[in-house]
Order: sequence, then structure tokens, then C-alpha cells
Amino acid sequence: MRRAIRAVAAAVMLAGAGVTAFAVAGPAQADTQICDQYGSTTIGGRYVVMNNRWGTSAQQCINVTSTGFAITSQQGTGSTSGAPVSYPAVFYGCHYTNCSPGTNLPMQLSSISSAPSSISYNYVSGATYDAAYDIWLDPTPKRDGVNAMEIMIWFNRQGSIQPIGSVVGNATIGGRTWQVWQGSNGSNNVVSYVAPSPISSWSFNVLDFVNDTKTRTSVTNSWYLTSIQAGFEPWIGGAGLAVTNFSAQVNSGTPPTGPSSPPPSNPPSGSTACRVTYGTNAWGSGFTADVTVANTGGSAINGWALAFTLPNGQAITNSWNATLSGSSGSVTARNVSHNGSIPAGGTASFGFQGTYSGTFSAPSSFSLNGTACSRA
Repeated sequence: MRRAIRAVAAAVMLAGAGVTAFAVAGPAQADTQICDQYGSTTIGGRYVVMNNRWGTSAQQCINVTSTGFAITSQQGTGSTSGAPVSYPAVFYGCHYTNCSPGTNLPMQLSSISSAPSSISYNYVSGATYDAAYDIWLDPTPKRDGVNAMEIMIWFNRQGSIQPIGSVVGNATIGGRTWQVWQGSNGSNNVVSYVAPSPISSWSFNVLDFVNDTKTRTSVTNSWYLTSIQAGFEPWIGGAGLAVTNFSAQVNSGTPPTGPSSPPPSNPPSGSTACRVTYGTNAWGSGFTADVTVANTGGSAINGWALAFTLPNGQAITNSWNATLSGSSGSVTARNVSHNGSIPAGGTASFGFQGTYSGTFSAPSSFSLNGTACSRA
């Protein structure tokens, strides 16, 4: 991504603005519009959404929802042999002194046990852009300015554009194959992982990409994770592009080893052994699901994320006792404040309501903090 170039341009343009690098609109309600060049707001009391029109004077507007944002207008035009015109995104962590509410970032990599995240995109045709997921690292706990290392995950690219640098090989991460690019934009190093075909929704562990990057660069466990971001880099057009759901969580503990290790439970000394009971009530075109997660291991689980895939035709409309990322396809349910700890032999429960078409069925499998669960 041209994120560091973008950052330098933004810093130059805002040099006389002190620390107010963003026009902050306050906590967002559904359907909040931002057209300010560096306007931002918060969603869910946890994430920041930013317009970040850094490379053009032409108008760009985004519509912020309770779970993400959509580009409603993008009038800039960039050269496909150069940098994009902007990076509207949602993030967890710190970006140019703008830190998301209650974030525990920056955090040293040696102190992170897992970093589960989920993302859902909406794509459009006729525009030139990439759908970019950014992971920022630095040798210091930096909350402002350009970081030393940018990891980009290209979930989609449209048009004659390419990442920084050149192709250095391929990698298998999170069960998917990625083309790996490596280079520098003059301000920071960049490692990019490019999907061979568009990915619209995925739940994964951020550390898997960090660990692969460590095998290719000077990054070590003494470095810091400063922010996790998901958005778009448009060159031409882009109205209608949207991040429909985003979630990110950074758990403390001993990190796993290997570039593709699954995220362990937190604390890491506990074993993530689990059993899921999935009770449903379906009628007409609607259904409810009551989910109970049992800790069958020998120690407490502190902080949990249950991942599953809804069958085709099913969509979630509301939920309770959990925060859900994704409403169809790949879904991740994360604990809320009152049920984040599951003692050995204990359970945690949540539920949701949804719609369906065709024959109703239950998800085929569940995984808790990256480990497969048995079914009751």
C-alpha cells in the first residue's frame, strides 16, 4: 500500500495544525456522513472510521454506519503508475495520534498471544482500487508519524495497479495462498500479501501475517503492533465500496510460534478444549439460535471468539450477549464484558435472530480462539 506515502503527504499538509491531524466528529450514530479531508469518528465505542483523503483536493465522502462505512462520493483521479488518492478506513489502535477508544495498542509482539479479526467488504465494478487491510509495526511504541513496517493484505484489486516493490514468492497463510510482494516507498518498508481472487469476507489471526513477515524482514518480537486497519485505496472512482463489518482484538500472552500457528486461548497456559450446543427454532423465513460454549479444558478461558459459517441463504438480523462480526457467511461471535471469562467446566451463552431461504440447517463446525470445538 502507499500508506506511508499517504502519511508523509498528510503530515506535510498538516504541519501547521499541531496535533489536530483529523477533524473528529465524535461518536458516530448510524449513517453519519464525513466529507472533511481528514475527518474521523468512532463506532461501537471501539473503532475509528477515517475519511483520509490524502492525495487529492477533489471531494470524497463516506457514510459511516454502526459497523463500518461506505464511500458515497470519490471524485479524485490518480495515476495507476503512482499512488492512490486516499485511504478511507476503519481501524483499531493508533494512527497519527488518533487512537481508538480503550485500545491496548501499541503492544509489543512478545506480549501478544493472538489477534483475531474479521472483515466483510462490498465491492463495485468500473472503479480502480484495492481493498486493503493494513497491519502497522514499529520498533518503538509509536502513536504518531510513520511506522517502520507496513503489512498489507490485498483482499481485492481492480484495474492496472500493483503493490509496492516486486514479487518475492508465495505464502500459505490462514489456509489461503497469497502472492507476496516486498519493497519500500521511501518512508517505510512494505510487505504485501495479494489474494489471487477477491475475498469478500474472512475471519483470521493477524499474527499469522506478522509471523510470516518476521521470516522475511528485520521485524522481531521486540517490535510493537501499533494499529490494525481495513479500507480501500481508490485510484479512480469507488462510490459504493464498503466495509460492512470490521472487528479486531489483541490478546496479551505468550505468542504462538510459526507463521501459521492458530491463536491460542488466553491465558496461553490454559487449553482451549470446547463443546458447542447450537439450539435453533425456525419458522417460515425466520429463525433464532441459542448457542452455549462449554469450556471442557483444565483452565479458564479469558476472552473468547467463536467462529462459524452460516449456511447459504441465512443472515443474522440481531443478537444478544455477544458482539458479532459478519451477518452472513463467515461469522465471529466475541464475548461482551459480562461473559468474557469461562472457567474450567463452565459455559457462556449467546444468541441471535435471523432470516433464511431454502432448507434450514445449522453450521457444520465451530472453532473457539482458533481451535475446533466438538458438538453437543
